[in-house]
Amino acid sequence: MKAIHDPSGALASGLAAIRQQFQVPEGFPPEVLAAAALAAARTPGQEHVDRTDEPFVTLDPATSTDLDQAFHIEASGNDLILHYAIADVAWFVVDGDPVDAEAWKRGETQYLPDGKAGLYPPALAERAASLLPDGPRPAVVFTVRLGANGQARLDAARRAMIRSQAKLAYDSVRPDQLPADFARFAERMNAAEAARGAARVDPPEQEVEALGGGRYALSFRPLLASERANATLSLAANLAIAEALHQAGTGLFRVMAGPTAAAMARLRSTAAGLGLDWPEHVDLKALERTLDQRNPDHAAFMLAVRRAGGGAGYAPWIPGVTPWHEAISATYAHATAPLRRLADRYVIRAVLAIANGKAVELEVEAAFQRLPAVMAKAEALSGQIERAVIDLAETVMLQGREGETFRACVTDTDGDSARVQLLDMPVVARARIAGAAPGQRVDLSLAGVDSKQRRLQFAPVS
Repeated sequence: MKAIHDPSGALASGLAAIRQQFQVPEGFPPEVLAAAALAAARTPGQEHVDRTDEPFVTLDPATSTDLDQAFHIEASGNDLILHYAIADVAWFVVDGDPVDAEAWKRGETQYLPDGKAGLYPPALAERAASLLPDGPRPAVVFTVRLGANGQARLDAARRAMIRSQAKLAYDSVRPDQLPADFARFAERMNAAEAARGAARVDPPEQEVEALGGGRYALSFRPLLASERANATLSLAANLAIAEALHQAGTGLFRVMAGPTAAAMARLRSTAAGLGLDWPEHVDLKALERTLDQRNPDHAAFMLAVRRAGGGAGYAPWIPGVTPWHEAISATYAHATAPLRRLADRYVIRAVLAIANGKAVELEVEAAFQRLPAVMAKAEALSGQIERAVIDLAETVMLQGREGETFRACVTDTDGDSARVQLLDMPVVARARIAGAAPGQRVDLSLAGVDSKQRRLQFAPVS
């Protein structure tokens, strides 16, 4: 991890500039806070069955307070049953009220190192609706049956009162704190993923973390084993929910196309330059399953794969069309993070209806038509903010090192403009390199650093 010493406050002032540039909201309007306070006091009704005696736990980053998911797992013959409790945001937020209207403006929570701009006010997202272990909480519990072959099926969806027994953290959780079948559940999901030819690309992410005292850290952070295993719970629930919605002829789905032929050709060049063994008869997904986040060359290729795709989006159910997510190789939906994504609240409402023999509300069906554009705008903004924060951190980290030479690898090109990854630190930048090819190793001189514009200028060493 590279610590960034920032005595001049360039990072703090730069983050303020990013917030201003992208109009990141500071807090919530008074009428939204007032409505959230009233909503937080709402008492669950008879439809919330009492499940407070069940051993639900949460597993998240240690500092998280907006907890969407709690779970426990039990065996049933050869099957594993996931009881997946999701924050019941729709219980607190009413269509058309000030909290709902503000959420539609935001789309999703925006994260920055110095704080987040939440989708919902803290009275809901970090207290009343969050599945914290300080008392009973209303939730929607999905019962997901996982067969021995790793196929997930939705058995039930009910509103319930649950009580989390523990707030577990990715970086400190012990196996004995988790359900006995937690690891077995993840193994089945991973085996099923490989069997259907899926490959979720999880490259290490550039991350900026506030350390206090005006210091920050910039790093490439591979996912922890606990994170990867925990992700299989959401994957199983979302796959089962997507199938149930599709069969019912309703829903909102996460869709993604694969790389184009031209992008595939660039990826093969990148792999060759990075020294990866990629035989012609092996497809991209099979190669991806052999990659290791901790290997710098593999990490560079994983980043190139992520950029080669067209990106994921949302699509409502359309008669005669099977929504498809290429990376997951399945029909897929988002339903497990309603505190952070607007769309999930409506998907959960639809699942509650179809699982209990009711018609999906007209307001929900109408929302499915509007949400793709709203979520695309929010995701684009999130990506712009994240890139701006990383660019800022890179300039602060490299201040004073002008003239030094850095080893780099070209990961993608656009004419004479090349995207490069430095090999000795977590920096991704652009440089003018005539005739550059993906996978090429180059020595670059740092010609300039501009923290205000968040720009690094590299030039090939002659």
